[in-house]
Amino acid sequence: MPFDEAHVRAIADRVAGSSGLEIVELEFHGSGKGRMLRVFIEKNAEGRRALQQQLQAAASAGEKIPSAVAGEQLSGVTHEDCANFSREFGTILDVEDAVPGGEYLLEVSSPGLDRKLVKRTDFERFSGSRVKIMTREPVAGNRHFDGRLKMLDAERIA
Repeated sequence: MPFDEAHVRAIADRVAGSSGLEIVELEFHGSGKGRMLRVFIEKNAEGRRALQQQLQAAASAGEKIPSAVAGEQLSGVTHEDCANFSREFGTILDVEDAVPGGEYLLEVSSPGLDRKLVKRTDFERFSGSRVKIMTREPVAGNRHFDGRLKMLDAERIA
């Protein structure tokens, strides 16, 4: 039985949703004993709003807040979130034998600062941020672009 990414993604979405999280990306790599299922999670929109409110309250109280990353761009995921998700998700995967073929490594983490922008909401959320874009097909002879994300419409990113 081959790996069914849609089924595993549905399980991941269900587990994440029950914990106020969402799945950013799911990757399955390798073969034999070197197989790895990597899942990137973050707080859902409601959780990110709560984190933003906490940061604003702390700033209002005079606490120094690092300004390297805007609060609305933080994933808000803690080590405990990753551990809890991994435990619950891994148990369901094993019980349902959703990753056939024996042993695999399950890795759960936040998407980090070098995250991929996948959904339209990702592009909207990170509007104004510096980005590196790699296209599938060359544009004006180039596939790699660095710049600031200014806008997104149905046909292009600027």
